[in-house]
Amino acid sequence: MAKTEKKKKFQMPHIYVILFLFSALAAIATYFVPAGEFERVPGPDGRETVDPNSFTQIESTPVGITDFLTVIPRGLIDAGEVVFFTFIIGGMFMVLRTTGIIEIVVDRLANKFSKRSIFLIPILTTVFAVIATLIGTPELALVYIPVIMPLMIALGYDSIVAASVSLVGPVIGFTAGVLNPINVGLSQQIVGLPVFSGIELRLVLFVIALPVGIFFIMRYAKKVQQDPIKNSLVYEEDMEKRELYKHKDNIEMRTMNTRQKFGTVAALLFALVLVYGVLNEGWFMVEMAGLFIFMGIVVGLISGLNATEISEAFTKGFREVLMGAIIIGLARSVAVVLEDGRIMDTIVNALGSVVGEMPSVLGAVGMFLAQLTINFIIPSGSGQALVTMPIMGPLADIIGVTRQTAVLAFQVGDGFAHILFPTSGYFMAALVIAGVSWQKWIRFYLPVFLVLSGIGIVMLIFAQLVQWTG
Repeated sequence: MAKTEKKKKFQMPHIYVILFLFSALAAIATYFVPAGEFERVPGPDGRETVDPNSFTQIESTPVGITDFLTVIPRGLIDAGEVVFFTFIIGGMFMVLRTTGIIEIVVDRLANKFSKRSIFLIPILTTVFAVIATLIGTPELALVYIPVIMPLMIALGYDSIVAASVSLVGPVIGFTAGVLNPINVGLSQQIVGLPVFSGIELRLVLFVIALPVGIFFIMRYAKKVQQDPIKNSLVYEEDMEKRELYKHKDNIEMRTMNTRQKFGTVAALLFALVLVYGVLNEGWFMVEMAGLFIFMGIVVGLISGLNATEISEAFTKGFREVLMGAIIIGLARSVAVVLEDGRIMDTIVNALGSVVGEMPSVLGAVGMFLAQLTINFIIPSGSGQALVTMPIMGPLADIIGVTRQTAVLAFQVGDGFAHILFPTSGYFMAALVIAGVSWQKWIRFYLPVFLVLSGIGIVMLIFAQLVQWTG
């Protein structure tokens, strides 16, 4: 017994350690991987893209000790938009919690859905997936998570259920890209295809992949609801949330006072402004963060808080997301190292060359694997498209893969990994807001990712066999 107790289970290193090691390995690689670059030329909508025939080796610039000492601060600076968005959304929702509005609304919704709570999961996941597949904004998970988290906790689920509904649905919709301008529209423009052509096969991917994602979420959610101590991956982390949002069946529900009612209306109006800005004005994190600052102030004042209480609530919210904000900067430092060493283009060129050596029947799968690998260092969908598709388009012609299939390989390789790699800024910010560590998330999501990737590979093989042109 004593010997057994001494045996320690393997524990994943702290996420700080993991990301630091990634940065260190990238720095070491700059001494062995030849530096190189593509020429940048104007692309669709005035964006810069690469000339696929322009790759040349250049003078090596390995990252030394002095340079490496600065990569983490520079990573934080480069990821400043995501870092400060994370702070502000954390502060704003703490203000809403301080007003008491969230607790009252959650209690009412939990009472209404207490006997059929499981149906909320497929409904919300589908809604979020449809939004993402039409407008291409999986980053809206940053807004979804704090909104649905209290309700999911009150209904007996955990933080991973709230995070998975908010992340898995949008990433499936984004990957399928039925009318997604960010991955499909841009990629098809780059390789010379009619924009949004081939919609039928993308719809099939959406219809197959979404129920699979929902199944995994519901299976986990049911286990958590039945026995949270045994089955929840974040039982200890959720203790404070369970106490805060606990649904009290036998106690008369509180009602909102007049000021809280007006505050709720104001919050809903801000939400409508947010939707309009994202859909019609192209708002992203900076604009949303600015809106959230004013939302916290206005809703707080209307609901009865004074200026000091609002300020202290913002500060408390900032503290709760501090660790996650630092993680985002650490993740960005990996790309900073690769850019300093000027080996990012070399890696992209090498992966393209490897794919070019594959038999045509495996070419599409090779493109998927190449895009999946590149996603680790270029987690932005549009950024990856601008770097890789000018190479993958002509390469597809050479190895006998249709350009439509090459776009699909990009979608699948880029999309499902958006919520896998810790180098993805918005994803790590979402985990911070959810209060879920990357290590715990991987335990939940890795099986989902493998199954979804398997579906994507089958679709690619089918597209290759029928020489899909859309």
